[in-house]
Amino acid sequence: MQFIKPLLTTALLLCASTLYAADLTGLWQTTDDHSGKPRSLVRIAESGGEYNAVVEKGLLPTDTGEAVCDKCTDERKGQKIIGMTIAKHLKKTANGSVYDSGEILDPENGKTYKCKMTLSPNGNELEVRGFIGFSLLGRSQTWKRVE
Repeated sequence: MQFIKPLLTTALLLCASTLYAADLTGLWQTTDDHSGKPRSLVRIAESGGEYNAVVEKGLLPTDTGEAVCDKCTDERKGQKIIGMTIAKHLKKTANGSVYDSGEILDPENGKTYKCKMTLSPNGNELEVRGFIGFSLLGRSQTWKRVE
């Protein structure tokens, strides 16, 4: 019985450190706002303290990989959506599960929005919020971690 308490304490510390170490990096499945079906796979990577998201694959039956962002108004105009950076400049806050100060592009309408992402406690869901001005004026999606 004397060994159970230290063993449990060690196990809890290991679990807590694993959760704390979780971040945005990895592959995420997005959801189509209209149908509610899986829409794409997006890879988030960190570079220089900033997190960026790149579309890796479209998941709709109509996705051929040839679609381009005709409505984009920046350097992404005419660029293929597969391989496109759709979110950039996100930075981890002191909270550790919130990433903000970024921007996100909606390739369907070509508009860019301010962006905030919040990682769930288990690290398997990501609330992605795009907004204009401040966070109350916008919309959110929940992305699911694939890897």
